[in-house]
Amino acid sequence: MKSLTFLPVFSILFSCSGTSQEIPANTKKLPLKEASAVAVSKVSNLIWVAEDSGNKNNIYGLTPEGKIAHAVTLENAKNVDWEDLTADEEGNLYVGDFGNNDNIRKDLCIYKINAGDLKNETAVSPSKVEFYYPEQSQFPPKKSELFYDAESFFIYKGNFYIFTKNRSKGFDGTVMLYKVPNQTGRHKAQLLGKFKACNNYHKCAITSADISPDGKKVALLSSSKVWILSDFKGDNFLNGKTEMFELNDVTQKEGICFKDNETLLIVDEKSKKTGGNLYEIKLSDLKSKS
Repeated sequence: MKSLTFLPVFSILFSCSGTSQEIPANTKKLPLKEASAVAVSKVSNLIWVAEDSGNKNNIYGLTPEGKIAHAVTLENAKNVDWEDLTADEEGNLYVGDFGNNDNIRKDLCIYKINAGDLKNETAVSPSKVEFYYPEQSQFPPKKSELFYDAESFFIYKGNFYIFTKNRSKGFDGTVMLYKVPNQTGRHKAQLLGKFKACNNYHKCAITSADISPDGKKVALLSSSKVWILSDFKGDNFLNGKTEMFELNDVTQKEGICFKDNETLLIVDEKSKKTGGNLYEIKLSDLKSKS
């Protein structure tokens, strides 16, 4: 068992709390080098992961021990840059192919994988949701306006919520939240709001997101931090309570999801000496102790 340390963080941008503490994290080694996403489906006992650009158009079902038990090839989709996975209330999975490091893509999309296909070796996506950011007029924009990469999304009440990854020169931590309907076709993403995470790109750029099964909490991930959003109304996720927790190590953490209302799963990519793990962490262990 590996321990992650969550340290107290102060920022005028967040309502933060916490004391230095050791957080027990159940850790399993992954057989995949570039895990970029993690999700669970109510119709499967497996933990589903995907890899990003340059890898196969597969999703992989892992056992709780981190072993590959099954793989599904999405036949009518190319892995341009798969960055996140999410699951709806029926257990269908969705693949976010919207990685956009250079802010030049005009083919951002989300693929659906039917719940019934998770037991098969191949699947054909029955729905492709395409979208664009109406605020972006240049491809690429100037270096100070590279706002349109994304690695994070989840589905909630028939809509996708996408958190952008800011790659601008002079990074200030700005994250934009967009809404896209879960409907086949091409859509204009709706900008719901912005917030500032923190101002160190390597530690503060958002790499994954998820919402709890009961819809009461949102988790955001970076290479060294977890944010928990709560006490919001409807889909006004940015206007509730936000807590930021500092992880004791900086690895290429790429995926987060709620295993249940009280438990998080996190995956990171493998580098020479670190990463390549599946972590399981209780939400109660993230809370400050009196």
